[in-house]
Amino acid sequence: MLRPRARKVKVLATLGPASSSPEMIRALMEAGADAFRINMSHGEQSEKARLVEIIRELEKSLHRPTTILFDLQGPKLRVGKFKGGSAIVQTGQRFVLDDDRALGDETRVQLPHPELFATLKAGDRLLIDDGKVRLKALSVDDARIEAEVVVGGKVSNNKGVNVPDVVVPIPALTKKDRSDLDFALEQGADYIALSFVQRPEDLAEARELVGEKAALLAKIEKPQALERLEELLELADAVMVARGDLGVELPPEGVPPAQNRIVAAARQAGKPVVVATQMLESMIVSPTPTRAEVSDVANAIYEGADAVMLSAESAAGNYPVEAVQMMDKIGRSVEADPVYAARMHFTETPAEATTADALSESAAQIVRILSARAMACYTSSGSTARRIARERAAVPTLAMTASLTVARRLGLQWGVHAVHTRDVSSFEEMVGKAKRMALRHRLAVTGDRMVIMAGVPFKTSGSTNVIHVVKIAGDELDGRSDA
Repeated sequence: MLRPRARKVKVLATLGPASSSPEMIRALMEAGADAFRINMSHGEQSEKARLVEIIRELEKSLHRPTTILFDLQGPKLRVGKFKGGSAIVQTGQRFVLDDDRALGDETRVQLPHPELFATLKAGDRLLIDDGKVRLKALSVDDARIEAEVVVGGKVSNNKGVNVPDVVVPIPALTKKDRSDLDFALEQGADYIALSFVQRPEDLAEARELVGEKAALLAKIEKPQALERLEELLELADAVMVARGDLGVELPPEGVPPAQNRIVAAARQAGKPVVVATQMLESMIVSPTPTRAEVSDVANAIYEGADAVMLSAESAAGNYPVEAVQMMDKIGRSVEADPVYAARMHFTETPAEATTADALSESAAQIVRILSARAMACYTSSGSTARRIARERAAVPTLAMTASLTVARRLGLQWGVHAVHTRDVSSFEEMVGKAKRMALRHRLAVTGDRMVIMAGVPFKTSGSTNVIHVVKIAGDELDGRSDA
């Protein structure tokens, strides 16, 4: 059995060529990875199925419900091909993007996306190759965009194009995405991450296909998504601050305020929020990160993010285990800081007018006043654990559930230690199990107080209406397996 994490923020690690063996994935779990991201932009579905198989086998042997997030590629806007594979465009020159399939040169190239000709207007920006080359549209018609090169450079075959000034009228799910989505659901994905989200309709389309088979995470990587953030949060189960594309379409100095806003809005909505992209980028080739990268991760944790994510660091880097260990160390260091709680609570999360919210807020206060060691709840849907996590109490939350699906989905939730266990039939039985589980999973020791939240009548989803304070005695472990 893996020891409980000595931190509340979660670590999401991306799997890839550097981390695809059972030995390496186990090492990542032991190093501190709480959840795994499978990137559908690269590789074959058969390779991904093998990763799921490995994770689920390790989940059984290590007795730790483990979250698997499938990240769909989403639509990609790209230029066409060039004579010789690339061309150099100069700052200040005119450059044309058109619907002609002829190979491009230093004066023009194909743009095989007719929807852009119908959407862009004079003055709109086109950013090529993650913004390395920048254009401004001067005139647009049905088959041609004449642009000025604002920042010149080399443009190669099929480089990506970002258009930050417009909502592109294309669906967030491509034909490939739909195939990958069906595959992910067949594999029992816990979360589906949706790319290129611009508007609520994108999430609604995905929700119709996913149903309740998986939780839906919206990647916030477009300025248009930021403009409708609150609407997206109503439809999504979680969000990600996807700083890669977001950092291309926003000016660099605009990314930190956007991250802060997304984290705060998600926390207020009680939805998990993941901060991602280039967090420990130098660890792709170096065994240690830069001080700036450590500060970046730490700031996300101070803001109260539910999880921080590794991308290429764990998927393709030379030091995947060390990168996870570093995330774990940063999390523990930040959470040990005496000012951590105050910093995190800069974001206000006022309780809604519900019994569950009122009790969650009260339970967090009781934990503080009584110096309780842990909180506990039994949950059939995960809702109670999520509402407790929203309060960012000072202690971990033991979430017991008879649903392995629910236990896995709680793997991105701040401060929650999920345990898959047999169903219970009464409040008294649940209290006894909570004490035993707290001891068995080393969340508390004899003599500690624990605050328990529950619903009466029992087994009624959404009925949380009781706070119970217990003191753990020395004879709580009576040999029962509680499997």
